[in-house]
Amino acid sequence: MTLNKLLVAALATTLMTGTAMAVDVKIGVLNDRSGIYADLSGEGSVIAARMAVEDFGAADKGINVEIISADHQNKPDVASNIARQWYDTDGVDLIVDVPTSSAALAVSEVTREKDKIFINSGAGSTALTGAQCSPNTIHWTYDTYALAKGTGGAMVEQGKKNWFFITADYAFGHSLEEETTKVVEAAGGKVLGTARHPFPGTDFSSYLLQAQSSGADVIGLANAGGDTVNAIKQAAEFGITQAGQSLAGLLIFITDVHALGLDAAQGLVLTEAFYWDLNDETRAWSERFEAQSGGKKPTMVQAGVYSSVLHYLKAVEATDGKVTADLMASMKATPTSDPLMGQGAVRADGRTIHDMYLFQVKAPGESSGPWDYYDLLATIPADQAFRPMEEGGCALVQ
Repeated sequence: MTLNKLLVAALATTLMTGTAMAVDVKIGVLNDRSGIYADLSGEGSVIAARMAVEDFGAADKGINVEIISADHQNKPDVASNIARQWYDTDGVDLIVDVPTSSAALAVSEVTREKDKIFINSGAGSTALTGAQCSPNTIHWTYDTYALAKGTGGAMVEQGKKNWFFITADYAFGHSLEEETTKVVEAAGGKVLGTARHPFPGTDFSSYLLQAQSSGADVIGLANAGGDTVNAIKQAAEFGITQAGQSLAGLLIFITDVHALGLDAAQGLVLTEAFYWDLNDETRAWSERFEAQSGGKKPTMVQAGVYSSVLHYLKAVEATDGKVTADLMASMKATPTSDPLMGQGAVRADGRTIHDMYLFQVKAPGESSGPWDYYDLLATIPADQAFRPMEEGGCALVQ
């Protein structure tokens, strides 16, 4: 058979089967695998990425996906070095997750330089879609604006208008404090003071005593993960809430509540993008996740990794390739839709918008068992949950 006939036969087979030429995709899950954010991201994010590949049916569609992972140790220099190696040497096409805002901003810069794609789930800084936005980066799950609007707004509506912040001294903490301050002051409240702690922190006693002596209605914890857990535990030891002040955990994950226990966490108001017990679909997916994670329920970061990888694979299928500009255009043009995050969209500035949820942690007697921790207070619609695009200062916005 001549070469031309072989090519014609191959094309005919492709058309008859409806199967496109195979595409090889390599995804790197970069996060904290050993430190204070390991529970909320870590191996659970790898599991979520694999579940997305499986549920998409990538292999049946001719998309061969390899997933690798690494520990960035919450350090921006380590994160950027891994990203550079992955892109230059290891053939990685997409990096996902990356908690710790300073690390995420570093990875975003390297990704733009190498013309690859970065979809963040774990970091919170609004700079990712603001002054430091990139045509190669999508910010998927939550950000400090959404947290401030949800949790901060709810506390102020309760009449608790005088605040004192205990803030992690890096990009995420600063952003969360700044965004919440805007919400508080817009409602006529005041910020009475701020104490900034090293990241990560262990002893919060001096910061809590400053907050207590300020007389503030609310002590806002502008930190996350193990820092938030330790601060809340130490606040309980000082009897701060019994004295009439309220704690606002501005970023609380279900793994934090699990670590604290309902006795310590009850009554906390928090904002999340996902909860395992929202509906039948989230419960079914979370049951599968739990079976692979050693009995842990997924966090919103891990759910966001699943959702973002699914959307990326849809773009790979739609464009039949790995050209970065085509993939980014497809992801921004196609509405987001999956069983965990529901309906949404990727905006021109790279911000993915979807509903956010305001929850309150149950009292021990209200819980039916392990991981039954939240009561839903309100749903914040997608078009209201995130900072308006024109206010972010992103150069991509016309």
